[in-house]
Amino acid sequence: MNLIWISKRLGGVSSISISGVQLFLLSAAIFLIVPIVALVMGYYVGLQQGNDISSNLAYANSSWNETIKQQKAEISNARARAEESLNALALRLGQMQAHVVRLDAVGQRLVSVGELDSGEFDFSKAPALGGPEGNSGAAPSLKIPDFLTQIDQLSQQLVDREEQLGVLESVLMSRNLQHEVIPSGRPVKKGWISSRYGIRTDPFTGKPDFHKGIDLAGSEGSDVIAVGSGVVMWSSKRSGYGNMVEINHGNGYITRYGHNRENAVKVGDTVKKGQVIAKMGNTGRSTGPHVHFEVWRSGRTVDPMTFVQTAHR
Repeated sequence: MNLIWISKRLGGVSSISISGVQLFLLSAAIFLIVPIVALVMGYYVGLQQGNDISSNLAYANSSWNETIKQQKAEISNARARAEESLNALALRLGQMQAHVVRLDAVGQRLVSVGELDSGEFDFSKAPALGGPEGNSGAAPSLKIPDFLTQIDQLSQQLVDREEQLGVLESVLMSRNLQHEVIPSGRPVKKGWISSRYGIRTDPFTGKPDFHKGIDLAGSEGSDVIAVGSGVVMWSSKRSGYGNMVEINHGNGYITRYGHNRENAVKVGDTVKKGQVIAKMGNTGRSTGPHVHFEVWRSGRTVDPMTFVQTAHR
């Protein structure tokens, strides 16, 4: 077989002679080389595409992991905020419970101090409430900010009420204390007034004399009681008084109880109103069993009848 070609560069016609065997080998080579080249090229193209897919999958996986981490962080932060909110609410609830306990204690003291009906004002029980059902339908649920605002308002109301009740308790305690310490009432449970305060005829001299107290006669050995709370300043014999007890009640008030058969208290003792401080006697400058009762205010004697009568008003 002859192959002929024309070449301008060589300026003529060229030919080559190929035998049948050579033509067969050439054809076989062409048919083998082309598929092999195609296969190799396809392999490299597929390999490149596989690398691209792997890269894309790796990138997508990394992005998903980052997203999951962010979501986990957000969930963790939300949980932490929720726990902080619950802790804050628990703390506020504890404070409010402490306020309620103190209010109950103050209320119970006020019931006792004010001598109120403990059955009517029982602070150990919830107050009675009631009423017909409203027509407004179901009330809307409170939002968290509104709920916290109401808790703050209620807590402040509890603080205000505690302060107000504390002031009221102080006033009542002060009144009760004044009632206890200011002299009032009779220094004996049984007896009669045998001599009053002021100018009188002295029973020993028969001359006019100023009597600094009142005399209450009774049975010898009967109880002599304090007309107010205070501290014993004198408990012994004294000229003219015989056995005498002197009590300082504060606020300038002093009371004296003379002619006792015996004294039941000593200097420095704290006595309560109505407490037995002596036994009626006839000691000192006396004509019979009685108690000489004096009231001093700011260093001067005053008519004890004013305080005796006060107890009966």
